[in-house]
Amino acid sequence: MTVAFFSGSRRRAAAALGAVSAGLLVLTACEKPTPIATVTVGSESINSEASCYNDGDPIKESDVQKCLNKKAEKSITVAMDDKIRFGVDPSIADNGWTIFLGGQQAEPEPYKKTYRTIPASAFFSSQTGEAPDETQVTIVENTGKTLTGIWHFKLKKES
Repeated sequence: MTVAFFSGSRRRAAAALGAVSAGLLVLTACEKPTPIATVTVGSESINSEASCYNDGDPIKESDVQKCLNKKAEKSITVAMDDKIRFGVDPSIADNGWTIFLGGQQAEPEPYKKTYRTIPASAFFSSQTGEAPDETQVTIVENTGKTLTGIWHFKLKKES
């Protein structure tokens, strides 16, 4: 004859306590995801976590240029008459964000809203007359003088 060491309710309580403990252990091992930036053209969207992010703290000055020069992993095709919609998490908008083209700042002041629309033709103009077939757009979260997050996207011109 076997004797149960615990009654049914005690076993369930012990199992629940074990599950909660295991769950907390798993959560402490996870990193908090970075805020998301999204690019939408028509009904197509791509989004990405930051390629460089320091939990909202400034990115080290020595890492900024390396981060700005990273290549985009996500791309979207655009026609010259399309409108490109950029969206960011509210936490990014609270600090302000700027668009960079080819690693260079394309606008003077940070934008403080979560959403904006820009014509695709603005990203494919050229001083030399030959418009590029693709361009890298970088969304940079900044708090005035410091950069706190960098997201990269590639825009491919529809042929």
